[in-house]
Amino acid sequence: MQAMPIAHQAAQPVRPISSLAGYPAAVLCWLLSAGVYIAAKWVAPEMPPWGICFWRLTLACAILLPIVHRHHDAMIGLLRTRAVEVVAVGAIGLTLCQGMIYHGLNHTDATTAGIIMALSPVMTLVLARLVLGEPLGLWKSLGALVALAGMIFIVAHGNLTALLQLKLNAGELWIVGSAFCWGLYTVLLRRAKFGIELLPMVVLLLGAAALVALPFHVWELFNDERSAMNLHSVLALAYLAGPGGALMYYLYNKSVETLGASRASMLLYLQTVFVAMLAYLLLGEGLHDYDLVGAAFIIAGIVLATMVKPAQPRVA
Repeated sequence: MQAMPIAHQAAQPVRPISSLAGYPAAVLCWLLSAGVYIAAKWVAPEMPPWGICFWRLTLACAILLPIVHRHHDAMIGLLRTRAVEVVAVGAIGLTLCQGMIYHGLNHTDATTAGIIMALSPVMTLVLARLVLGEPLGLWKSLGALVALAGMIFIVAHGNLTALLQLKLNAGELWIVGSAFCWGLYTVLLRRAKFGIELLPMVVLLLGAAALVALPFHVWELFNDERSAMNLHSVLALAYLAGPGGALMYYLYNKSVETLGASRASMLLYLQTVFVAMLAYLLLGEGLHDYDLVGAAFIIAGIVLATMVKPAQPRVA
């Protein structure tokens, strides 16, 4: 996701301890995730998108690999039987999703990117209906349409004429593509049911995604003048792979264990708030009028799709 943590698998047991212990981990997780947008935007003039993607995935995988050493046998067994599926899911959810975000940040600000990515849970609901046949219902459908309207308003910068003339910002379109990839990844991961614990699965997907990103990065080395590594690139990668990568994924895993998958995932919307705050403080970005209007539509759509429950028929 992202620049966002790996989506949970369907069945994750909640430990019988106070769920309050999971909230600090979840809040810190989404704060670190928001920092990924800031670091990527900061280094974009000096480092190309696939280079950021490849090195973040590779280094985060290397950091987490020793932590899951007790699961290595299960991981190897999964690769022997379902390697193509692991690579495909990792490529969609991590390689393409992250690469598109980093491409988008070359042409739009981090605040707008964070708001658009908040659309991904609604996209997940729609894709779950199309791919898994999960019921959508009236309120989820209405919420998806309202959130979609908000996304279109942001991409068109509030200008209906620009939308009709297809004069759209390429950066925001890249971010929309990333949100779509994240939703598709979430659905495919749910359907795959790989059957191993969350953190080892994260490591496998990181490694698979890094392999897919490698050819794109090699192409950049010969074709993009920003490919030279410098101090800014090293500092950005240190954050993206460490606090914004391995630690973020680890904290998300812990929050799922204590809060349960649903509550931990709902806190994702904190990321959008943190991105706006950090972008203002560190990058000097401000909120545009179209960001605020679009965000209001997206929030309304999320509420309709995830929180409004259909009335249950009364039993006579």
